[in-house]
Amino acid sequence: MKKILFVIAILAVLSPIANAQSLEDPKGEIRLNFLNTILLGSVEIGYDFFVGHDQSVGVELHLNDRFGYSSSSGDRSFSATSVLVSYNFFFAGDDNGKIYISPYFKYRFGDFTDVVDNITEVTSLNSGYLGLIGGYRWNYNNFAFGPFAGIGRGFSEPVNDKFSAVEFKAGFNVGYRF
Repeated sequence: MKKILFVIAILAVLSPIANAQSLEDPKGEIRLNFLNTILLGSVEIGYDFFVGHDQSVGVELHLNDRFGYSSSSGDRSFSATSVLVSYNFFFAGDDNGKIYISPYFKYRFGDFTDVVDNITEVTSLNSGYLGLIGGYRWNYNNFAFGPFAGIGRGFSEPVNDKFSAVEFKAGFNVGYRF
C-alpha cells in the first residue's frame, strides 16, 4: 500500500509540470502498466525522455516484481524489485499512434521463498536480463496508452534452475505526455 501511495504522490507532483507543456513537442512521458497492477499487484511505473520525434530513452521501476506470471500464493512469495532501462524506436504510424520496439536491460533484486516438504527454500532473484519489447502506443490529448509484450533472457543460474532462462512479459500501459 505504501508503494502505491508513493506512486500516486509522484504523479501528483509531476501533474502540474505536465499541464504546462504542449502535445506538439512532448519532452517526456510517465506511464503505469495498468494491467499488471490489477492482475498481479505489481506496480510498474516508467518514464520516457524523448531524444527525437521517434526515439526515447525509458526507465522503469517495478515494485513487487515477479518472475513472468508466476504466482505468489500459499507457501510461495516474491520479494523483488526491478529497474529496467530501454531505448525505444517508434515507427509505422502517425502522430495518433505508432508501433514501437525496445531493446532493454533489466536488473531484478530480491528473493523468492518457497516451502517444499516443510523446508523453506530461499532463491536469490538478483540477476540481469537482456531482452526486447514490442507494442503499440496510441496518443490522444496528451494521453498515451497501448498493449505491449516482451521477452528477455536471464543470466543467473539459481534463477534459471528455479524458473526459466527466458522470461515473457506483457501488459497495457497508460501514460501522460508532457
